[in-house]
Amino acid sequence: MEVDLNSLFKALNDPTRREILELLKEKDLTAGEIAEQFNISKPSISHHLDLLRQAGLVVSVKEGQFMYYSLNTTVMDEMLKWIINLQSKKNKSQ
Repeated sequence: MEVDLNSLFKALNDPTRREILELLKEKDLTAGEIAEQFNISKPSISHHLDLLRQAGLVVSVKEGQFMYYSLNTTVMDEMLKWIINLQSKKNKSQ
């Protein structure tokens, strides 16, 4: 799996998006359930969710009239591998 680190770090750069990820760590939620946790408009929440989806951090599944969002830990695994690889290269050059 090829991870777009630019979109990943852009998505993680926003505190609202990080808080959404924290919520999804507990359980899958609908966009409405996520929006209830914030004092911002539903279109803003949709925008945050879209950026998280583009970065691969969340996946969405439509069930009836609801869209459920869940955390995609595969992308985090890839990011951690990248960071560990950077660290190992740094240690080898010292």
